[in-house]
Amino acid sequence: MPIAPNLRVPHDTMTPPPTILLVEDDGALRTLTARALRQSGFNVLTAATGAEMWITLRETTVQLVVLDIMLPGTSGFDLFRRLRRESDVPIIFVSARGSEEDRVLGLELGADDYLAKPFSTRELAARVSAVLRRGGGYGYENVSDGAADGRAPDVIRFDGWQVSLARRELRSPSGAIVDLTGAEFDLLSTFLGYPQRVLGRERLMELSRSRVGDSSDRSIDVLVSRLRRKLQAEGSPSPIVTVRGVGYMFKAEVARA
Repeated sequence: MPIAPNLRVPHDTMTPPPTILLVEDDGALRTLTARALRQSGFNVLTAATGAEMWITLRETTVQLVVLDIMLPGTSGFDLFRRLRRESDVPIIFVSARGSEEDRVLGLELGADDYLAKPFSTRELAARVSAVLRRGGGYGYENVSDGAADGRAPDVIRFDGWQVSLARRELRSPSGAIVDLTGAEFDLLSTFLGYPQRVLGRERLMELSRSRVGDSSDRSIDVLVSRLRRKLQAEGSPSPIVTVRGVGYMFKAEVARA
């Protein structure tokens, strides 16, 4: 796995770089990966077990967790479930288990990305950067909210729902904030940009920048299914409809504030 010293994460020189927690039980791989991420501009903490991970998280604020699935003792999937109950920190799974079933399970649980071993450390650094950027992560420029130049925030409405692109926030018709992963929000933003138009799976992945596998597997379908369920949270039908044999369409009328 080549180290990529030329790929560096952008961050304000007045603030420290984003802190990444790498949870990996293979000592050699942990050392190599941590060194590569540091050379890419991240502050990297490491843990070899779930117990070490919890100690680090109690003592330090991190902006993203890179979590191996096949850990001694408690599996990465179980650690993920507990961590997600306590925090919304972005999580990227890495695993030697790169089958479609494992990727789909990871995405169904709500992971922000899934990278199969062996992987390029350059690609991992790029994916970490992308996940932090999608979430307006620490050390990155957030999308402008318009406050500096007097413009109103970019707000989109449909069927009583409200989306703030600046805050990356979805509100239900009752006003409740709906929790979305970075990939889910990117997918919703893509649909809102192409309302009442049929989009194929490959096109959706291209437009939303969702790194969820290739278009021949069920990864994009899982992501659409997750988003659909959240858009049905208050009993209304989902605006996302399946166009058999083609892809999906966002059928609701969209209005921008």
